[in-house]
Amino acid sequence: MTAGATQKMQFLYALRSKGVTDARVLTAMEKIDRGPFIRGYFSERAYEDMPLPIACGQTISQPSVVGLMTQALDLGSRDKVLEIGTGSGYQAAILSQLARRVYTIDRHRRLVQEARAVFESLALSNITTLTADGSFGLPDQAPFDRILVTAAAEDPPGPLLAQLKIGGIMVLPVGQSDTVQSLIRVTRHENGYDYDELRSVRFVPLVEGLGKDG
Repeated sequence: MTAGATQKMQFLYALRSKGVTDARVLTAMEKIDRGPFIRGYFSERAYEDMPLPIACGQTISQPSVVGLMTQALDLGSRDKVLEIGTGSGYQAAILSQLARRVYTIDRHRRLVQEARAVFESLALSNITTLTADGSFGLPDQAPFDRILVTAAAEDPPGPLLAQLKIGGIMVLPVGQSDTVQSLIRVTRHENGYDYDELRSVRFVPLVEGLGKDG
């Protein structure tokens, strides 16, 4: 299922009304159809601004949150990005339109395989998808210009902070429970890190280790 012109217009209007105003982000979200990333019963709701369940007990974030997180990264066209939590692959596909290279990690092998198949079908050749414990990041490819985490930790994980370039930005939800979480932006400087609180969010927790299917 792909979005018709009216659906797409309503979809973009919903994004703008929630604060997604960056023209490059809106263009990427217009180009990357959310439909192919959602399977089964919920596919008919792909163009609504709501989170939806996917396999392995995970969710695909609502589009406005995807847009706001992408916007907060302030991506440059030469950036190398690490995403923790591939999920459906939708967020990585959006990032692929704005950055030079995207590395995305998930602890569930099934999600990685399904996302990789969608990327191939859409000819998104600048995404590398891996099954791994995202809490350790990807030291082999560090440092990264930008890091995006789509699961909530109590604090920004130390290995991810260490893999951020000087001048780099990480966006992630933090919080001790699944009811009280804040989306924060971390900017690395020569002498430390700056933290900006952006908004309240709800994400699945960041879990160490591989999923049972991995």
